[in-house]
Amino acid sequence: MFGLPLTFAAPLALAALAALPALWFLLRVTPPRPRRIEFPPLKLVADLLPRRETPARTPPWLLLLRILAAACLILAVSGPVWNPAGIGAASGRTPLLVLLDNGFSAAHDWRDRQRAATDEIEGAARDGRPVALLPTADPAGTPGSVLEAKAPAAALERLRAVQPRPILTDRSAHLSQIGTFLDKTPNAAIVWISDGIEDAGGAGFPRALAELVAKRGTALTVLKADQPPALALAGGESGGRLVAHVLRAAPNGRDTGTVRALDQKGLPLAETAYAFEPNGTEKEVGFDLPVEIRNTIARLEISGERSAGAVVLMDERGKRRRVGLVFGGTSDQAQPLLAPTYYLSRALTPFADVQQPRGGQGTAEAIGQMLDNQVTVLVLADVGALDDKTLARVTKFVDDGGLLLRFAGPRLAAGNDPLVPVRLRRGGRNLGGTLSWDNPKTVADFAPESPFAGLKPPPDIGVRRQILAEPDGDLPGKTWASLQDGTPVVTAEKRGGGLVVLFHVTADTTWSNLPLSGLFVDMLRRVVGMAGSGAKPSTGEGGQAKAAVLAPRLTLDGFGALGSPPASATAVSADYGDRATHDHPPGFYGPAEGGISVNALKSDDRLKPLDIGAIAGIRVGGLGGAETLDLRAVLFSLALALLVLDTLAGLWLGGFLGGRGRGGLAGRLRSRPAAIALVGLGLLAVLPATEPAHAAEPQASRPNGLESALITRLAFVTTGDTAVDTASRSGLSGLTQVLAARTALEPGEPAGIDPAKDELAFYPLIYWPIVAGRPQPSEAAIRKIDAFMRNGGTVIFDTRDALVARPGGPPTPEGAYLRQMLSTLEVPELEPIPNDHVLTKAFYLVDNFPGRYTTGQTWVEALPPAPTDGAERRPARAGDGVTPIIITGNDLAAAWAFSKEGAPLYPMSGGDQRQREMAFRGGVNIVIYTLTGNYKADQVHVPALLERLGQ
Repeated sequence: MFGLPLTFAAPLALAALAALPALWFLLRVTPPRPRRIEFPPLKLVADLLPRRETPARTPPWLLLLRILAAACLILAVSGPVWNPAGIGAASGRTPLLVLLDNGFSAAHDWRDRQRAATDEIEGAARDGRPVALLPTADPAGTPGSVLEAKAPAAALERLRAVQPRPILTDRSAHLSQIGTFLDKTPNAAIVWISDGIEDAGGAGFPRALAELVAKRGTALTVLKADQPPALALAGGESGGRLVAHVLRAAPNGRDTGTVRALDQKGLPLAETAYAFEPNGTEKEVGFDLPVEIRNTIARLEISGERSAGAVVLMDERGKRRRVGLVFGGTSDQAQPLLAPTYYLSRALTPFADVQQPRGGQGTAEAIGQMLDNQVTVLVLADVGALDDKTLARVTKFVDDGGLLLRFAGPRLAAGNDPLVPVRLRRGGRNLGGTLSWDNPKTVADFAPESPFAGLKPPPDIGVRRQILAEPDGDLPGKTWASLQDGTPVVTAEKRGGGLVVLFHVTADTTWSNLPLSGLFVDMLRRVVGMAGSGAKPSTGEGGQAKAAVLAPRLTLDGFGALGSPPASATAVSADYGDRATHDHPPGFYGPAEGGISVNALKSDDRLKPLDIGAIAGIRVGGLGGAETLDLRAVLFSLALALLVLDTLAGLWLGGFLGGRGRGGLAGRLRSRPAAIALVGLGLLAVLPATEPAHAAEPQASRPNGLESALITRLAFVTTGDTAVDTASRSGLSGLTQVLAARTALEPGEPAGIDPAKDELAFYPLIYWPIVAGRPQPSEAAIRKIDAFMRNGGTVIFDTRDALVARPGGPPTPEGAYLRQMLSTLEVPELEPIPNDHVLTKAFYLVDNFPGRYTTGQTWVEALPPAPTDGAERRPARAGDGVTPIIITGNDLAAAWAFSKEGAPLYPMSGGDQRQREMAFRGGVNIVIYTLTGNYKADQVHVPALLERLGQ
């Protein structure tokens, strides 16, 4: 309207403004309240002369007061919303191009960016301008990324579907599309909502974009935060400590925080606080943990930073392996600084837990001790033939997934050991299987398919002796490193689930100077990193080794939540070490045992700020300059204040407030009804400034921490709707009474809670009724609910819409509300309650969970797939076996609700007379299941366990 950033939710209500002139004339002829005159004695009545009175007109100032009150009420009913235009929303009819950075670095303040983009698009809608939207982290060249100016409504619809991508943006890839768009739509305006961080393409995009728009006379505006607020995490290197680097592009006031280490179930294992140096942009954090705990870490994350860039996923390559060293030489050879184990220990200690057998033991006893210690990697340095028992144990160790790393020496050359990857040459002129040269040979460059690919052999490495391998057609596929003349120096072969690797030189300096180089450490790091990994090199065509290909299993979204991989995700090679891309999003690839992880950042990546302000021709603005304001509350309050003034004015004109006699205020107050009316008027004036009575929860419903810790009680979320909160309280009270009467549990009275303010750890089960008309929960409430579910709590989300919901139809308002609320929670994969779930047999044997309605579907966390051997599925996730979320639409609380007299408060919709009883049984099952976990599933295995014990 007139170019103003003002919109109305009900614009038809503005038609009532046309009635204001008629109201003016109507009020004008209405006389004020007549004055009251005390009735005199009859003598005085006789003296009164009859005169004809004409009504006086209402004073103009009172007319104006009443007209303003009516206008405020009409405007308030029309639902006015003030939408200030952003800095980039210039007026005119030219198209608008909105560039929206949606990489992981935009996830921290994503709502602000969406609001800024919405303001720009709505500003264009007021001016009738077409809009094109380009998320810069989306892949270029796809049908969805073709730039075309469309109606603002279509741009808003697409904006709602845009989410942060879990990768760095590559804005330069979109320059050609932007140029094509500007050629088709000259004089278009561009608004770039930037995250202020350099992308994968470097720092050249702002200048290239400025040059591009300067040639076409296009206005370019950049909206960004004063300093990039995003934090990121890089590395996760495993040394003597588990180390990661907290990164930021520039000092942004977020100087302190915590980095957490989590296991595969999302349970915290450790946390470390960090604090940036003044003006610092990088901080190293480390974890000092036992190797058993450190190897269970699957994820490092910055607490409170919901971003894929703030997460480092750990795979088998990042675990600290337990390595056992055994030297086959005599005691006089096992001298410090001389024995092969000295060089191996120094090379392995930075990234492995090295163990050596006690002195005075033979080779067989030493190997047995290492295997008893459950080492992951067994290193045999110059160990010859083994006895049958030891050979069988080592063979089983390899077949079960262990890694056997062997080094050559005189004993290995003289022996006849089958635990080698290739056939070794023995006899002939190479006495003992060794070969001597006058001039040492150096190591050749590693082949691309070798696990050592990327390492650069120093030119000063010399090999004087080695064990030769017999020529074989499979030899090229088993060779990981060779000398310049092509003879293998490192070979490997997969055996069962494990791997056998052989260095054809000794681990000390007697045959080569390789153990004195940094290459030796890097090679051992690569080999040890493959321990326990199912992704071993495979043999391709021509016998050449190639890396295995691993399909995506779980991937991160832009907010750092793990979930199913998108359709665009493709497989990676087992040696993939680059940062995540569109085709390879961050996540876990390959099987759960032995897969690899891909992260949003590499260990050497750093965040750098974009220098946008120094580029000429670019206008720069902030993200928080435009906020949408709902003007209804202001207008209603103003109308009420005007009505109060009108009432006081009417009392004054009627003489109620005039003088001190019986006709004045003091006299009127002697009358009890008048006093009550005046007090009520004062209360009406005060009430708008206070909270509604139903929004305040009674103090008794919020027990303190001590009471909640001493007694088990159920909880429900107060929504602010009196009817819904009353039903929730009555329903949980009824369920509490049934639990006390039928089970050994005697819970306390249910508690009404606010997730954003109250401590949730005291409650095992929270009932959350969904009310579509209420505001969405705050970010603090969402984060506390997320932590509650992560730490073992269960939340029942009841949409109460089973009566109107239609399978396959559009979502109900309650369903849409719940979807929006859960979009920022890490919700596991859900499925309807299966027949074999523990919930169906936790206390009663039930097959459904009705409430007031029976047609709604009940959803829980999906069970693992059934085993191929026909065994029964485990009932839920590992740990206590309790699903963190239950979703239903059957209005459970209404079915459980009873009055104080014991009468049901709400009727049932189904025709089954036992529906309420079945609803109580389902509720009992839910509570018992929440408190006891999957013990019922364990009970069904007791006969089989007893039978096995009997055998």
